[in-house]
Amino acid sequence: MTEAITIRGAGIVGLCVATVLVARGISVTLRDPAPEPGAHACSWWAGGMLAPFCEGFSAEEPVVRLGQEAADWWAAQGVEVIRRGSLVVTLDRDRRELDQFARRTRGHRMVSGSDLAELEPHLADRHDRALFFPNEAHINPRGALMHLRTRLHEAGAEFEQSDATPTGSVIDCRGLAAQDSLPNLRGVKGEMVVLHSRDVTLSRPVRLLHPRFPLYIVPRGDGVFMLGATQIESAERGRASARSVMELLSAAYALHPAFGEAEVLEIGADARPAFPDNLPRIIQKNDTIHANGLFRHGFLLSPVVARMVAGLVTGNNETLEFLSHEDHG
Repeated sequence: MTEAITIRGAGIVGLCVATVLVARGISVTLRDPAPEPGAHACSWWAGGMLAPFCEGFSAEEPVVRLGQEAADWWAAQGVEVIRRGSLVVTLDRDRRELDQFARRTRGHRMVSGSDLAELEPHLADRHDRALFFPNEAHINPRGALMHLRTRLHEAGAEFEQSDATPTGSVIDCRGLAAQDSLPNLRGVKGEMVVLHSRDVTLSRPVRLLHPRFPLYIVPRGDGVFMLGATQIESAERGRASARSVMELLSAAYALHPAFGEAEVLEIGADARPAFPDNLPRIIQKNDTIHANGLFRHGFLLSPVVARMVAGLVTGNNETLEFLSHEDHG
């Protein structure tokens, strides 16, 4: 499969796969029902955190190990990667949550007092200690999507607005829409809120641990913050529930009361594609390769999934760790 290839789906996975294939001299056409990245795709609502060590609290080992490649890959594509690490905090009544998080993750150190104040002054008067993960990073996901699309267009990749099934060699990166071919794929709904506050300054992603509604908040610059994320077993797309939004806002207020005066800019929701073990799959069926199931790790794992897909296409000696030999019907 080294002739011209059609990629179905121009979300995060499709764009990353196309980027790696074009870099290896393969002609690609990306086919998607939408004209460009936007609110129709779950990657539009992502946090953009490149935080493999934090994800190790609940994710499988490959997410931590392979996710460490992401920041350098995105930087190599010309995307601005903000390498200020990430912080994990908790409320006083939930201090055990922080200790548990520390035991189940690595790549961190405990900070308090003046060290915490130097990292995030606006948190130091509300939280007396935090876990600092210095080797984590974040990007603006919407800007990254548009950047990849622009670079691909400049490199000669073709874009077609269509949902028709192509013929020939195909790489299917349609996310949840591929349930027609991948019956084991399920939807995991995530909801988010975008706020604007002139009274809070954060320079890195912050996770607030809570037994009921853990929160992460990612600074976007100019006083804009992205709040997420719920994780609901549902394929429902496009509707955030009032309960989830209230819990996200309550958690943000608990992190810092100034968020109570913030302006709500956006509320969004979508369903992320996942297999039963929440790890990606690369599945070959005749002339079609499926790359799917990235769960909530789209920006973290798409680069390595793209590399593995390209290795399968070109026959290079890649370690195809996510290649699946299961019967997916």
